[in-house]
Amino acid sequence: MVKKVLFICVHNSARSQMAEAFLRHYGGEDYIAESAGLEPTSLDPYVVEAMKERGIDISGQEAKSVFDIVRSGRLFNRVITVCDDAASERCPIFPGVTYRIHWPFPDPTAIDGTHEQRMSFTRQVRDQIEEKIKNFVEHDTDCC
Repeated sequence: MVKKVLFICVHNSARSQMAEAFLRHYGGEDYIAESAGLEPTSLDPYVVEAMKERGIDISGQEAKSVFDIVRSGRLFNRVITVCDDAASERCPIFPGVTYRIHWPFPDPTAIDGTHEQRMSFTRQVRDQIEEKIKNFVEHDTDCC
């Protein structure tokens, strides 16, 4: 059975976009991955660059509103929040969700600094998300 997974963060500009892309990459045909944000903004260019280093092009992705997805009536087996705890609590309830999971990752867009400092932090978050997705795909059966 194909599992439908929705990743949510605040802006759908970084963490949830990376998680969606990695699940598509590692999950293959077993998953349908989407992402959305509470307050969508444009895709972070550092995230696009960091993902390109992994051979994954997300430059064509667009930020989406989680509330638009709720209104659309689409159903998901798993809803995974990848933001901090406070933002996670603001997420809407999705009907039909088998599991709601919270993976708190730091926000790579929250750091100021030089291009290299921002890229370094973005790579760290990217690598954490990638490992979490690999583990999720390997161990996701009926429980998370």
